[in-house]
Amino acid sequence: MKVVSQEWVTRPERSNVWTIRLMVWFALTFGRRASRVLLYPISIYFIIFSAQARAASRKYLDRALGHRSTLRDGFRHCFFFASTILDRVFLLNNQISLFDVRARGEELFREIEAKGRGCLLIGAHMGSFEVIHALSRDHGHPRTSIAMYEENARKLNAVLHSINPQHNRPVIPLGKIDSMLRIQEALQRGEYIGILADRTISGKKMLACDFLGGQIHLPITPFRLAVILNCPVVFMLGIYQGGNRYDVNFEYLADPQQPTPLDRDFAIRQAAQQFATRLEHYCRVAPYNWFNFYDVWK
Repeated sequence: MKVVSQEWVTRPERSNVWTIRLMVWFALTFGRRASRVLLYPISIYFIIFSAQARAASRKYLDRALGHRSTLRDGFRHCFFFASTILDRVFLLNNQISLFDVRARGEELFREIEAKGRGCLLIGAHMGSFEVIHALSRDHGHPRTSIAMYEENARKLNAVLHSINPQHNRPVIPLGKIDSMLRIQEALQRGEYIGILADRTISGKKMLACDFLGGQIHLPITPFRLAVILNCPVVFMLGIYQGGNRYDVNFEYLADPQQPTPLDRDFAIRQAAQQFATRLEHYCRVAPYNWFNFYDVWK
C-alpha cells in the first residue's frame, strides 16, 4: 500500500459554466440528433488543445486495443466521452425512452432486496453512470446515495443537476471524518451506495493491481468498506455502444454468502484485484468507454 499523486483531482476543469449552460439549452431545445452534430467539433477541439489528455488516451488505447492506436481511435475515444455527457442531459430530463438500454444481471437486486439488505455498487469512470441511475429510477429500486469526491467537475455537475433537481442523488462526500459511518448507516437502512473505485481520493492509501499489462493504483476505501461491512458488493458499468444504445451490466464482485475473512488485508487486496480484472475485461470489450484522461500507470 502506498500514497500516490492525485493528478485528476488537482487538474482544473476544461469547462466554462456559460458554455455548458448553452449546450444544455441547445440540447433540450433542438433535441439529441441535432445536438450530436456539435460533438464532432468538440471532440476535435479536445484532441487538438488537450495534449496531456491526448497522450494519456493514446497510451491507454495502445494497451486496450493490443496494437498502436490511430488518430481515428483517439477521436472515437473523445467522441464517446462527449456522447455520454450529452446523454446525461436527456437522462436527467426523464427521456430514457430515447435510448435502447439493455440490462444484464438485474436479478441480483431481487435477491438482495428479498433479504432486506443494503448493497455496495462499485463502478468506474467508464461508460455512463447516469444511465444506471436512470434505469434504477425507472425500475423503482431503493434509494441510492453516491459516495464521491465532489471537487472535480463541480461546475459540470452543478449545471447538469439543475436540469431536474428532483433527480439529484444524495451525496456522501469522501475524505470526511464521518464518511464511512454515513455509508454504514445507509447500508443498514437497506439503501444502495454507489462508488467509483478507479481514482485516488485525497492522497489516501492505495493498492497496486495488475491492469492491462501494467500496474495501477486503486483507492483502498471502496474495498475496505466491502470487506469490513461484509455487505453484498455489485460491480456495475453502463457501457455506451454507439448510437443510442447502452448495455448495463451488473455482477457480484463479492459473494454475499461468504463469511467475514479473518485476514482482512488479504481480502481487501483480493477484492481490489478482482475489480481491476473485471475492469480490464470491459476495457478490452469496449475500449472507447474508459474516461480517465490521465496516465493511470504513472
